Amino acid sequence: MNIAVAGTGYVGLSLSVLLAQHNSVKAVDIIPAKVELINQKKSPIVDKEIEEFLATKPLNLEATMDGESAYRDADLVIIATPTNYDVEQNHFDTSSIDAVLKIVEKVNPAATVVIKSTVPVGYLEGLRKVWPGLPNILFSPEFLREGRALYDNLHPSRIIVGTPKDCTPELRKKAKRFAALLQEGAMDEDVPTLMVNATEAESIKLFANTYLALRVAFFNELDTYAEVHGLDTRQIIRGVGLDPRIGSHYNNPSFGYGGYCLPKDTRQLLANYKGTPNDIITAIVAANNTRKEFIAHQILSRSPKKVGIYRLTMKAGSDNFRQSAIQDVMRLLRGEGVEVVIYEPTLHQEMFQNFPVIHDLEAFKAMSDVIVVNRMAEEVRDCLNKVYTRDLFERD
Repeated sequence: MNIAVAGTGYVGLSLSVLLAQHNSVKAVDIIPAKVELINQKKSPIVDKEIEEFLATKPLNLEATMDGESAYRDADLVIIATPTNYDVEQNHFDTSSIDAVLKIVEKVNPAATVVIKSTVPVGYLEGLRKVWPGLPNILFSPEFLREGRALYDNLHPSRIIVGTPKDCTPELRKKAKRFAALLQEGAMDEDVPTLMVNATEAESIKLFANTYLALRVAFFNELDTYAEVHGLDTRQIIRGVGLDPRIGSHYNNPSFGYGGYCLPKDTRQLLANYKGTPNDIITAIVAANNTRKEFIAHQILSRSPKKVGIYRLTMKAGSDNFRQSAIQDVMRLLRGEGVEVVIYEPTLHQEMFQNFPVIHDLEAFKAMSDVIVVNRMAEEVRDCLNKVYTRDLFERD
């Protein structure tokens, strides 16, 4: 098939690479540097499998800034553009999706369109009223980890495709064909596949991510209790995790859940709960703020004059620090009059959000009274007396 993918972030680029194994794919982006790197078979994002596939696999993949041309020639258009949470409007900003749909309606209205961007519950049903000239729109949620996006597409936990309530037999066939394309590119066979209504597919995405946020928040609050009462968090978590219904995974304490997905998806689900009784969903969002305030309090208890933030990223092997929890901790520390400096090798500027960026690691360690580390690294083990971290298992 001729496929166009709008957006080359983790979702878009991993899908482009996956599908380019067996199809002709054009990846569309508005940033020239990203397009140039992809055409040089280099990844603009840190992802081991994407980097490997671009460098070594015979992919039929071209990156372009000419969306109109890419969409015109496509049998299938996949939209994987960012939908940031708009605090003032209290829902996702879906304008990037609209921008792509506008072009597709103009140049190729018969194309099958699959939305991979995360959207509010009920979005697709409303969308079909706004874009009646686009009869073939589907929604397929993604379940990818930042830094392991292609791996998760090659070994998917499930494939879900959502269709409109009044879906025609022809569109249902196209939905099954899209699911088959994902299966064809994967390395695993017999991947669980669900064909559901689009509104249920939208719900699956938000509830799945909110449950992950709940799990992060639960083990963080367990860790908070242990710290306050002088208990060994590791022993408690190991004992709890031995219950097979709970398991010993996704349980390593942190400064709070962050990243591109969990903060916005939890808030969007909470917004969708308006008028619906709930306690847990509200608490998940609130618990993350409480955890960050507690972390800041623990750092302040050491009476530092200058706090060094070692990496803004949330986990090892990732270059992403969008909405990382440490950024809120930094602002809380500054609000208490503490000087904060950053060591983040992916930043080349001198300032980040009005915080000084120190490029010399040794100078950074020397000037910091406390070094705050979300995920431990070898290069700070020589100053453990200064390190504050809740990375107890050195994973996740």
